[in-house]
Amino acid sequence: MQYPFTVIEDSAIPRACDPAFQHVVDTYASESNKVISIWREFTDDDLSFRPHPKSLSVADIFKHQLLSERRFLAEFLETPEPAAADVLPQEMSVAACCLRMSELALRRLPLLAERNAAWWLEARPFFDVNRQRIWIFWRRVLHTAHHRTQLTVYLRLLDRNVPSTYGPTADVTWSGADPTLTVQAAERR
Repeated sequence: MQYPFTVIEDSAIPRACDPAFQHVVDTYASESNKVISIWREFTDDDLSFRPHPKSLSVADIFKHQLLSERRFLAEFLETPEPAAADVLPQEMSVAACCLRMSELALRRLPLLAERNAAWWLEARPFFDVNRQRIWIFWRRVLHTAHHRTQLTVYLRLLDRNVPSTYGPTADVTWSGADPTLTVQAAERR
């Protein structure tokens, strides 16, 4: 699948020292690209938008993504990360947040690639339980997907384009796209 916008090109994705964990490096790059693709659809005027008083604003979700990803990687995976005070961009704009997300992701890719199976499979404290680092990594991916999905709903409520992340959307499709919307499509093998 080709996306219309990519920050981290395939050529920038390092090879994992353990080929069994290449999917981790590839997934981190892909998920970072998807986050930034969604963020780019907002304007600076949208940063204060929240669909409900109890909802986070667009800016709040951007900040949370940047800060919580730093926390997951530093605290739970124990990878080198910048100080939390240095994670957010100096100015709160869509472009600055996208740039910061890409800078951090590109810096992390080699760190993830150089980790071996023993490191990924080691159990580490995760809040009040112990989990393998690979489990913590996948929990991070799910957390990121959750907030990205929140923002796609915000885009729809703002009547904005929703870019493709895992397949076609109402706004983006292509020849050969085959969404599973019928029982017949679900029965394919």
